[in-house]
Amino acid sequence: MAKAEVSWKRVTDEGERLQVYARHVGGDWRFFARQRRYDQWEDVPNPPLEDWLELLDAVRRRINRRLLRPEEDARVKKSIRERFPEAEID
Repeated sequence: MAKAEVSWKRVTDEGERLQVYARHVGGDWRFFARQRRYDQWEDVPNPPLEDWLELLDAVRRRINRRLLRPEEDARVKKSIRERFPEAEID
């Protein structure tokens, strides 16, 4: 997996398990999801806040290991604030 990709698993409100990954393309993060291992990855145009917070956590861990630049933390927080102004981000 490239440095610009982060993946995780989550459960939807309906109880379905999803595999999610985010890819850094240009200056943006694009999200993709699938239900099972051999399904096709589908683009997620409006990912939920839960996915953005998971991405922020992963970006912070990668910054600590020097896999991403420290500026990426501020960029992800800015993207979250633009999409979810009511969200509390530390």
